[in-house]
Amino acid sequence: MTKVILTTKLSIPATTACALAQKPELFKYVVWPIIRVPHLTLPEHVEPGTEGSARIWWFGIIPAWKHHLKLIRLEPTEIYTNEWGGPVHTWNHHLTFTPIDEHSCTYTDEIEFEDGVAGYPTWLFIHLMFRYRQRRWRALARVLA
Repeated sequence: MTKVILTTKLSIPATTACALAQKPELFKYVVWPIIRVPHLTLPEHVEPGTEGSARIWWFGIIPAWKHHLKLIRLEPTEIYTNEWGGPVHTWNHHLTFTPIDEHSCTYTDEIEFEDGVAGYPTWLFIHLMFRYRQRRWRALARVLA
């Protein structure tokens, strides 16, 4: 298994950020326009054991694989999922929102993955995509703050 950890500062409280991270609309916002997931099958209210899936579309026009997700742990400032689909056999995503003060937090994406022979391309994708996601998070947090 390979692990990638990326952290950024958000100008919103940790519990607010974690609550936002549970919403499918937030996911769609932070990955757009690189990835589009028009039919994300995930309920509005999630809890441990919740499962969902979606067809991934690169740049909104190129169909790719169906990605699957199972919520394993959900705390006021933490989310942990097991995911899989396409070339990636295992994708464990741990999101943590650590309070800095009452108005800001650090947001960490920790992704542990196993994808067989596609190791380096997946590692590169994670670095690029999650840096982009975190930039979108920061922009949204500035608007909400």
